[in-house]
Amino acid sequence: MLRDLLTEQSNPASREIDTLSTEEMLRVINAEDRRVADAVAAEVPSIARAVDGIVAALAAGGRLFYIGAGTSGRLGVLDASECPPTFNVPPDLVIGIIAGGESALARATEASEDDPLLGARDLLTHGFRAGDVLVGIAASGRTPYVLGAVAEAKRLGALTVGISCTPDSELARLVNIAITPLPGPEVIAGSTRMKAGTATKLVLNMLTTGTFIRMGYVYGNLMVNVEPKNEKLRDRARRIITEAAGVSYGEAGERLAAAGDSVQAAIVMTLADVDRDTAEARLARANGNVRAALRT
Repeated sequence: MLRDLLTEQSNPASREIDTLSTEEMLRVINAEDRRVADAVAAEVPSIARAVDGIVAALAAGGRLFYIGAGTSGRLGVLDASECPPTFNVPPDLVIGIIAGGESALARATEASEDDPLLGARDLLTHGFRAGDVLVGIAASGRTPYVLGAVAEAKRLGALTVGISCTPDSELARLVNIAITPLPGPEVIAGSTRMKAGTATKLVLNMLTTGTFIRMGYVYGNLMVNVEPKNEKLRDRARRIITEAAGVSYGEAGERLAAAGDSVQAAIVMTLADVDRDTAEARLARANGNVRAALRT
């Protein structure tokens, strides 16, 4: 039953939180938040399996989908929306689906989470196919909307991953790879936008960041796929080239211009001492991986 779920339990540490001073109240919240990182750390082996599976799917032409309801859905959409500006990937490579559609991002429409057929239908409406990966997100691990979508993805033969924050959940039993951080009962009982939401956000960060690191979208720890579309990003691009190629800030600007505003090409041109055409050819052979392009 719902009341038996870990995410619905009352937290003894916050039982009298409404009687505390403001500072004492916030210290209780902060102390509970510290548990989140350790809960996620325990799931790193499962997260690594998921990253490797996502990398393999994307390398074969697949896409990554997130699906969830309420806070879980909003977190999935948020992570998906941040991939294009961070890694300069196509906007349809990582796709977030939330129960209730775009309007649910700003206004809660929790009733739609109870329909498993709607979850399956929304997944297919977005063009999901067997070569894609579906990450179902549900703190309780029992959201019908998410379970319906995961069942449909499995029927198609796709890789499925589940993120939940309660042990031995329906979602964990259904998916190929279960990621189950257990940060414990919430400070406000049942308010999974708190610790469970934070744990989910950390896992999603690791899934996409780990995937695009493995795919070569990062050189060292530098965001080399950044597209310099405004002054802030042009400054970042110059600083990335400065650090990666060991040139001055002014020279980095010149290299960036000579590379047609491609940070990757500018780095390869500088470190390999080649012209733009050669650098671009190397990057093409290396699927955009700067380190691999420097070895060719």
